[in-house]
Amino acid sequence: MSENQLSQAKNAVSAAIPKAIATRQKELPTLFERDLSYDIYSQDISFKDPVNTFKGKFNYRIVFWTLRFHGQLFFTEIYFDLHNIQQPAPETQPEIILANWTVRGILRLPWKPTLFFNGYSTYKLNQAGLIYEHIDTWDRSPQEILKQFWRGAEST
Repeated sequence: MSENQLSQAKNAVSAAIPKAIATRQKELPTLFERDLSYDIYSQDISFKDPVNTFKGKFNYRIVFWTLRFHGQLFFTEIYFDLHNIQQPAPETQPEIILANWTVRGILRLPWKPTLFFNGYSTYKLNQAGLIYEHIDTWDRSPQEILKQFWRGAEST
């Protein structure tokens, strides 16, 4: 890649960062209620969290549809609290966006167990300024999260 092409790629990423951050700020808090905008993602986006790993925009859309579907089906209340979203190192890693969040909710069970876990999402933008990688990290294992569903069940 020539120096000129490298400079153009850096400029594309720099120009795309504000839109990506603004879009995530607007949409993440309502991800259990409405669909996302997918124009900020590459066709070959890769996604990884503690239970899923896949590639492709179609699969990415499916995971968010599934979250909304299961959120409405299994919870009386479910929230995605976005605490902050930013470029953690704009000078050294301008292509990375980091979002810190909490998922919390109440399950549709007689003992009304609560779900609560924190996490963060790391998004990486490609040279075209599109998100090509999304990695979620949770503050506890999926097994620990599932154990929250059974707390209080013994007392009913």
